[in-house]
Amino acid sequence: MFENMNPDLMLKMKKYGYLAFWVLMLPLVPFSALVGVGSGTQDYWAWFMYIFIFGIIPVLDYLVGKDPSNPNEEVQVPTMSEEIFYRVSAIVMGLVWIGVLFYAGYIFMHNDYGLLGKIGWIVSIGTVGGIIAINLGHELIHKDPKIENWMGGLLLSTVTYAGFKVEHVRGHHVHVSTPDDASSSRYNQSLYDFLPKAFVRNFKNAWKLEKQYLERKGKKNLSIYNELIWWYSISALFAVAFGALWGWQGVVFFLGQSFFAALALEIINYIEHYGLHRRVNDKGRFERVTPAHSWNSNFLLTNLALFQLQRHSDHHAYAKRRYQVLRHYEESPQLPAGYATMYVLALIPPLWKKVMNPRVEAYYEGEMDQLFRDSKRVNNIA
Repeated sequence: MFENMNPDLMLKMKKYGYLAFWVLMLPLVPFSALVGVGSGTQDYWAWFMYIFIFGIIPVLDYLVGKDPSNPNEEVQVPTMSEEIFYRVSAIVMGLVWIGVLFYAGYIFMHNDYGLLGKIGWIVSIGTVGGIIAINLGHELIHKDPKIENWMGGLLLSTVTYAGFKVEHVRGHHVHVSTPDDASSSRYNQSLYDFLPKAFVRNFKNAWKLEKQYLERKGKKNLSIYNELIWWYSISALFAVAFGALWGWQGVVFFLGQSFFAALALEIINYIEHYGLHRRVNDKGRFERVTPAHSWNSNFLLTNLALFQLQRHSDHHAYAKRRYQVLRHYEESPQLPAGYATMYVLALIPPLWKKVMNPRVEAYYEGEMDQLFRDSKRVNNIA
């Protein structure tokens, strides 16, 4: 639909498109909460956001098509990178999410949900949290200004996933697409094998990395200097607040939506690097990270929804690059659809492997040994 649009015009539209997408999307939360009340169908409507995101969005993504715009590196990137509008937009959306979270807690307690409805509401809100809280948190924790970095930590605290703030930056970005990274899925690995390993290893690694960081600074691990203690304490305060407002069920809601937000993140992690490995050079070291080590997707609608997270190749090559100036690399490995569609495929391992394994094999044509070297642990990065 938009693939033949003038790229400069598209860049101007996208400036407001990120917020516009969510201005249109977020009213669906109260809609799905209220539409079934009085008709006895509220338990089914509680699942609406989850079904909309992974049922309707993939269809719209296909109809809207791909994003034709790439900012000019010499002229547009420096200007766009400094525009305050983009920074404020991300922070405002983060604050809106916190309001949505408390509203959702109120609905959880005051709608006449049965067990099916309560589970559906937790899954739906957790999925929205994964898209907003974790996705925006991911964008902000890569930034140096404290207001952005701390806002990223706060957003991750709203879904009890503060370890991501440490492990993602100091672990994943260092070891991405190597056997040492729990967030990089292997060739032929199913999602259900990947998820428990990712949850456990990433949590443990975050604490290990923070301990090592503090030791280098000459500070104690169990101290006020450990940022994980602070962020997880804020998560505990959120849980206390939900408990004070709505009792034990409020705490269940908060922890439940946290789990499904984290689940959405780890499924996206599975998609982003599936089967891609950094080659080992003649010195026995992994090659440096390039745009070739992440799956790229350039579908416009989900790019707007995810603040261009799908241009993941550029993000990994240049981690501090702001979302509005991330570039699409046609030469990077390309996903056949946007993240919403690929999420659904990942839930069905035989279908996922049928679609993705040939793409991985084509990428490694002539060097298939790269796909089967997980037992060869290489600890040096070139």
